[in-house]
Amino acid sequence: MNSPLQRQNVLMLLKVAISAGARLQSTCLVSDLSARCVQRWLAASDLLDGRAQPTEHRKAPANKLTDEERATILAVANSAQFANLAPSQIVPILADEGRYIASESTIYRTLRDAKQLAHRAATRPPQGGAEPKALWATAPNQLYCWDITYLSTNIKSVYFYLYLVMDVFSRKIDGWQVYQEESSRLAGALLTDICLREKVEKHQVVLHSDNGAPMKGATMLATLQSLGVASSFSRPSVSNDNPYSESLFKTLKYRPDIALSAFENLLAARHSVAPLVHWYNDCHRHSAIHFVTPSERHANVDAALLAKRYAVYQGARQNHPERWSGDTRNWRRVEIVNLNPNKAATDSCQSTKDETEVKKAA
Repeated sequence: MNSPLQRQNVLMLLKVAISAGARLQSTCLVSDLSARCVQRWLAASDLLDGRAQPTEHRKAPANKLTDEERATILAVANSAQFANLAPSQIVPILADEGRYIASESTIYRTLRDAKQLAHRAATRPPQGGAEPKALWATAPNQLYCWDITYLSTNIKSVYFYLYLVMDVFSRKIDGWQVYQEESSRLAGALLTDICLREKVEKHQVVLHSDNGAPMKGATMLATLQSLGVASSFSRPSVSNDNPYSESLFKTLKYRPDIALSAFENLLAARHSVAPLVHWYNDCHRHSAIHFVTPSERHANVDAALLAKRYAVYQGARQNHPERWSGDTRNWRRVEIVNLNPNKAATDSCQSTKDETEVKKAA
């Protein structure tokens, strides 16, 4: 009922009914109209549709620029004097010359409508930061991340360096060492030892790290190439691109019963880190993998443990169904672990997960 003629006819019938003694509320119920809507119609000075009209039907604002004014703006912006300047520079120069053609925002808008709002200087335009490469793992020894952190010593401004390599899927610390320096040679030796111990084949593992000198040193890159390990790097100065290593460092450094305090020598530092790594791998139930230890998940025994927990909760629910308003706690195994996922990677991972569940069901 959008046309004024239709509204006029309806209002005329409603007025006849009301004048005959009918109540407005009852009349509106019969005519399937809202009483508030009818009251608004009766109070309106005209019966035009008050909703916003399409752009082509809207009345042009009184202060709209004329075609001549738009042409003047474009001519000034494209003149030899202002061709390489932004509107933010054009406006004050015109003001110094005692001229005003339009506001800064109006000049920007006019240039945008004319598809001329582009980088005008000879310098390189600002570049958007590229997203980090999306990676994921569905089993151990597919995706590693590593980093180096400081360990304090008894001497001010002198540090030891803790190297840690983690398996992203299982969260297990596959290798670690404490050295007196940051070196791509030492990092390459640590990774070589891990690949031999884990029997990693060529083109099996991706190693992610930040952009530090030991990570991108020639010796480290040569080691990765010889081992057949693909490299992946975070964006410069973006620690969030390597979140698993950052979280691991915080967990280890703030463990209350094993403190990484200032060390007297390198041997003392190594003796303190060893029990921490043992606790993290073999005792610590990691929340992100549903509270199994990294060693259990790395050995692929976590599925049986989680299935047992699920059975326990199902039995408790059967014994007392009134205590469960919804599903039991989620003890399903985490099948896919993402590192810096984007939408395309998330969709791909979801498809892989769906295929895995279908195969299991079959």
